[in-house]
Amino acid sequence: MSRLVVRTVLFADLRGSTALFESLGNEEATGVVTGCIDALAQPVARSGGAVVKTLGDGLMAVFEEPLHAYGAALQMHDALEGIVVRGRELGASSGLAALRLQIAMAHGELVETGGDCFGDAVNVAARLLDHASDNETLLTVEALRELPAEARARFRRLDRLVLRGRVEPVEVHVLGVRRSAADTGIATEFSIVDPPDIEPDGLRLSWGRVKRSFGTGELPVVLGRSPQSTFRVEDSRVSRSHARVDWHAGSFQLTDLSYNGTYVQFNDGEIVSLRRGSCTLHGSGSIGLGGSPVDPLAAVVGFEVLRLAEPPPA
Repeated sequence: MSRLVVRTVLFADLRGSTALFESLGNEEATGVVTGCIDALAQPVARSGGAVVKTLGDGLMAVFEEPLHAYGAALQMHDALEGIVVRGRELGASSGLAALRLQIAMAHGELVETGGDCFGDAVNVAARLLDHASDNETLLTVEALRELPAEARARFRRLDRLVLRGRVEPVEVHVLGVRRSAADTGIATEFSIVDPPDIEPDGLRLSWGRVKRSFGTGELPVVLGRSPQSTFRVEDSRVSRSHARVDWHAGSFQLTDLSYNGTYVQFNDGEIVSLRRGSCTLHGSGSIGLGGSPVDPLAAVVGFEVLRLAEPPPA
């Protein structure tokens, strides 16, 4: 029997499992991944939710209230971080330390039938995972509105994103990026730069003959192969949603969303490799999507941080 209900849908995706199969072999890696998914399912039950199905290295769950889903998401991040830390202490495979978790949530009407769920909220939550970086939790504004003030304060707005297969854009918010113990001193090494005297006014991107400028109020910008991407780059090495540029804390933050990686070469020649990580864009340079900017076969997007005003004299 089918019934129409209002629920919060949560999708969780475990990234990095491919490296486990390569380093451990099929049998042992399958056991590790299954154990991780079981550990991620426990917070769902503790928070009053229900796991609808597991999806290889991920799961789908439903909750009656967004607050319950939010609590489960926090516990799921903590559970995976605990597994990674314990594995490192016991000398486990380096592939275990590469595991990351992405979570997406949407709130709205859905149809429950035959132990499964269907509807717009399900589709939106599933598509949001394409835009989530490592250890990020994304949720729609409908879910955010149902959270208490102290929980809402932990999120920042990503503006309206165009999701694959959906005409209307969705207003999305992101929980402050969580860094696992494995990230400490690595992903942030290139992400922190001295604050400029004057905040940037915009960002110019160029690929071939395509040149576009984006003001800070027009972000986020998604770079990818999909026709729905804000800045489309048609190349076989580019993912549908490959990277995302956010405006956060007075700077442009580039986050890799792909499987092939994103590489940034600044105008001083330094190249930063991002694997589901982030860095701050400053000055000018090149962004390699799926390959290094020095690779002649890579899809390379030029960038320039625009400042229309001169900084005041020291």
